[in-house]
Amino acid sequence: MSTLARLIATAGYCGNVPVAPGTVGSAVGLVLLVLVRSAGSPGLEALTLAVLVPVGVWAATAVERESRRTDPPAVVIDEVAGMMVTLLWLPVGWVGGLAGFLAFRLFDIVKPYPAAAAERLPGGWGVMADDLVAGAYAALTMRVLAWMAPAAMLS
Repeated sequence: MSTLARLIATAGYCGNVPVAPGTVGSAVGLVLLVLVRSAGSPGLEALTLAVLVPVGVWAATAVERESRRTDPPAVVIDEVAGMMVTLLWLPVGWVGGLAGFLAFRLFDIVKPYPAAAAERLPGGWGVMADDLVAGAYAALTMRVLAWMAPAAMLS
């Protein structure tokens, strides 16, 4: 397996932690989003995600093939992408960021329909798709929360 594929799939080897690699990958996604936002270009968020998804599919597929395991726990590029979907173009402060993180983790773990079905797609598509769906559910939740309590989300 290529070192590059493993580096990407594990989000810089962050997925190799022994406990809660998905949570660590989600935190990496939040940090990446903060860094991208600091550039000050809203379009850069979407561009980053648009590059991250196909590259993540490629890397996850390569790691699955090499390890002969479906969705290995160390592969966390899907959590990185799902977390970015959660807060895409949504202005939040640290409270909103934490709420988004928790919402994404909840939907990623529970996997409401169609996330569980998306997980059954072949190769890296299945690895990435369920987290993108979880991110979409979390994004909807965050927009409702932002509508209900906009000041709290910006805190």
